Amino acid sequence: MSETTLYIQHFNEESRPLDYYLSKMNGYVAAKKALSMQQDDIINEVKKSNLRGRGGAGFPTGMKWGFIPKQSTKPKYLVCNADESEPGTFKDRDIMRYTPHLLIEGMVIGGYAIGSSIGYIYIRGEYTREAKLLQAAIDEAYAKGYLGKNILGSGFNFDLTVHRGAGAYICGEETALLNSLEGKRGEPRVKPPFPAQSGAFAGPTIVNNVETLADVPFIINQGGEWFAKLGKLEKSGGTRLISISGHVKKPGVYELPAGGATIRQLIYDYCGGILNDRKLKAVIPGGSSAPVLTADEIDVIYDIEPLMKIGTMMGSAAIMVVSEDYCVVKLIKRITKFYAHESCGQCTPCREGCKWMEDILHRIEDGHGRDQDLTMLLDIADNINGKTLCALGDAAAGPVTSFVKKFRADFEAHIRGGKCPSA
Repeated sequence: MSETTLYIQHFNEESRPLDYYLSKMNGYVAAKKALSMQQDDIINEVKKSNLRGRGGAGFPTGMKWGFIPKQSTKPKYLVCNADESEPGTFKDRDIMRYTPHLLIEGMVIGGYAIGSSIGYIYIRGEYTREAKLLQAAIDEAYAKGYLGKNILGSGFNFDLTVHRGAGAYICGEETALLNSLEGKRGEPRVKPPFPAQSGAFAGPTIVNNVETLADVPFIINQGGEWFAKLGKLEKSGGTRLISISGHVKKPGVYELPAGGATIRQLIYDYCGGILNDRKLKAVIPGGSSAPVLTADEIDVIYDIEPLMKIGTMMGSAAIMVVSEDYCVVKLIKRITKFYAHESCGQCTPCREGCKWMEDILHRIEDGHGRDQDLTMLLDIADNINGKTLCALGDAAAGPVTSFVKKFRADFEAHIRGGKCPSA
């Protein structure tokens, strides 16, 4: 196995069954090793690895696991967030499609490490095929003794259930996900308490992303220090799966060492450049909720801290590339329409503000924009940002603010001309 390729070499046209996982990927060797270790030793190994959450927040995984109380009168839960509903993101889908046992093994190890005997995979409702593949893999694991009672003769019990969502973006937020898992309305909870203290069914709960949990077997097999060294920056270990879409010649999922390339290198060296050899207009670097970058801002290392320094975020590691001949006003209108539709409605700034921003952007795009609209958009976004219960409001406001500020001339041209200049 290449030291910088954990996943991509195993992605192909067919789902990988258990026999492949056992013979080609050292399947369940890490689980056997972990079940002979002390729980704190596993958590410390994950801490050493510099594994950070792959779902968007980038929080250190080992530290998160350490928040679970040692003693609890309530059951503990490990929940995999497989909702993957951030537009532009599709790397978790490939893990579940091609190497589902890697995720299952990671959950067995994680469950043992935090003292949980119950796990859930909360999967995006639209991922019908992936849900079936996961269930088939879980059935295989139960049949071979990798799930259920007395796993590998260790005395450890772990049961795993696939729970399908119903197509709500908000359920990608961990507490909304937990509400939905419990059969309640999928809307975020007030924090604190955080899930590690009171999560699923009021028990201590860890919620991790698919890729995060799928990294764990590699860490146990090779060691935390080995994994940390795969990353090119001090705080980020391992490799990252990056979803790249939009106007590039070779879109897809790419695996690189964490911090191992700039956005420019990803677009031009790995993806072959812009479709039809057009010029680059803009890049959304972390899924649709990330503030946009101009073509002059892409010489930045693609990792959490470098992107934060220039006012955007890595998010779910989903790069969306926009060429010179695509209307950025139309693009931000579509993005804002999505967030207005997906708002759970619990917070007034998000519920009302997202719809107001959508209406104004529709007005501008339809040729009825007014001079004061841009100031109004920025004002509404400012009244949403940081003033809602969860990050959905920020996810809607940040892109609007960045598009208006960085591409103001495009908006003004729409307003002056009464239509899109490229129409």
